[in-house]
Amino acid sequence: MSKIIGITGGIASGKSTVVEQIRRAGYQVIDADQVVHDLQKKGGRLYQALILAFGTDIVAADGQLDRAKLAQLIFSNEENREKSAKLQNRIIREELARRRDALAAKEPLFFMDIPLLYELDYQDWFDEIWLIYTDEDKQLERLMKRNNYSSDEALKRITAQMPLKNKKKAAQIIIDNNGSPEETRKQLEVQLKRLEKGQPF
Repeated sequence: MSKIIGITGGIASGKSTVVEQIRRAGYQVIDADQVVHDLQKKGGRLYQALILAFGTDIVAADGQLDRAKLAQLIFSNEENREKSAKLQNRIIREELARRRDALAAKEPLFFMDIPLLYELDYQDWFDEIWLIYTDEDKQLERLMKRNNYSSDEALKRITAQMPLKNKKKAAQIIIDNNGSPEETRKQLEVQLKRLEKGQPF
């Protein structure tokens, strides 16, 4: 039976960097964001559903979804956010389950990177949940720098998710990403070695 590790964090918590290191260590990772991108591509299961819900304004000149416009629309008010979530979550969950089951048939250990793992109630899918943690001011600073957001825009996106301090109480393993990349890498190596030895958390 496969061991499945859930990885989560918050926007701009540095999760992508950690996931890349896990891949470099030779492990398979199902990336929920990539799954969403695949489903939203022209002809994908979510593509038509989103256009029906929000209109053709969210389609770019090349016929693909304009992700920036879609994100702006979703984050513009609570009603749009709820409408989008309800529409997308069922289809995304089905596709994640399909990919999980396919990988479980051939991999003894793999990871699933799900940003909204707690918010969307995926906890019971995993043997362990790892949280990539940063303090909120560091998260805010990174998001403003990365996406060129104002502090208000960045804060709106951070507060749309469950606070990292709440996720911290629920996760089994915390990878603290407040320090240097080297400090984060060392914490990750410790956890990967523990898994290789089959030791409990």
